[in-house]
Amino acid sequence: MNQIKIGNRIISSNYSPFVIAEAGINHNGSLVLAKKLVDMAKKAGADCFKIQTHITEEEMIKTDIRPGKISKKTLWSIIKNSELTEKEELAIKEYCKKKKIIFLSTPFSIPAIDRLEKINISAYKIGSGELTNIPFLKHIAKTRKPVILSTGMSNMEEIKKSVKLFQKFKIPIAILQTTSQYPCNYEDINLKVIDNYKKIFNIPVGISDHSLGIYTALGAVARGASIVEKHITLDKKMKGPDQKLSLEYNELSELVKGCNAIKLALGNSKKILKKELPILNFARESVVVREEIVKGEKFTEKNLITKRPNTGEIPAKEFYKVIGKRAKKNLKKNDQLKKGDIL
Repeated sequence: MNQIKIGNRIISSNYSPFVIAEAGINHNGSLVLAKKLVDMAKKAGADCFKIQTHITEEEMIKTDIRPGKISKKTLWSIIKNSELTEKEELAIKEYCKKKKIIFLSTPFSIPAIDRLEKINISAYKIGSGELTNIPFLKHIAKTRKPVILSTGMSNMEEIKKSVKLFQKFKIPIAILQTTSQYPCNYEDINLKVIDNYKKIFNIPVGISDHSLGIYTALGAVARGASIVEKHITLDKKMKGPDQKLSLEYNELSELVKGCNAIKLALGNSKKILKKELPILNFARESVVVREEIVKGEKFTEKNLITKRPNTGEIPAKEFYKVIGKRAKKNLKKNDQLKKGDIL
């Protein structure tokens, strides 16, 4: 299945890239901020607004582990302080409906899946950390909803196994090339993996990009990505581990424009287009008399040349077909050579 449908949006290589504005936990647990992020995503032209559904006690044991170098706070405290209630998530979903932008969320536990089922989410985005969580994946599969699966921190065999699980249940699925590094170095993005995914799986492929800026996301579209996911923020200076690597409004707006522009530019036909013909007429050259030629004189590279415009009867590409032949009449300098001028 080389396409999936989320809401009223078909996602495949035949359509413009599906741009997911990933708010994640950048709302900092505030419904007010979450709605402002929805407004930003909609205004920038994103197709989808996404958050994360965290029920801290259900997804982890209390721990002092920290999320690498991106924060000095414990993972537990970060997640706990970013939780939204079921009522707040429903409010965000309804606000997205009002704003006419698709709402998605990434669950991190089975109870989180059940909560999202209560508010009737249209599809599931699965984070890289859950790619090998088989009970979790099966629980999502049983919902029969479409799935977008990130593939960070995984090898090809693990990815194949997870994709096969959903295909066994006949669940529409797309996968995203992901490197779980925050922010991600450009040399670790591995955009050519998109090519590998396209060869191995007959499903839509995209990127969940954690690098700075929009460059690699646009590069992914040039390689055929049907989905682009980027974190967004109201302000990179806000508190939170993901704010600095996220896109503000102007960047997100440029990303959307760039994705659409690159998609339009991906044709593989090479022929002279009708729209090029007016340019062709003045940009190309015709064979022109370089210096006065008398009747019977042989045409040479000394007495003929090529000059614009391409409105003569003998185009520049036929220059050497004329060389060695003779003039049928006297010709003046800068005359465009005609077929009737050749013996």
